[in-house]
Amino acid sequence: MPTFAATQVTPPDEHVVTAREALEPLYEKLEMQTESTLLAAAVEAGWPPEEATKALATLRLYDALSTLGRTI
Repeated sequence: MPTFAATQVTPPDEHVVTAREALEPLYEKLEMQTESTLLAAAVEAGWPPEEATKALATLRLYDALSTLGRTI
């Protein structure tokens, strides 16, 4: 008959890292990839890099304000 070793399971209230600590690096990586893709597409479409950067910053601001339930 096979024997099985007991597996130690960490209870939910004793997680080593928080969900934010676990997800933040992935979020930042995806954010950087998305930003560079958007900027590259805007420049390829003929936008000056400075204008594309400002437009992206404006989109981020509107998104943040929307998340907070505010508008300009």
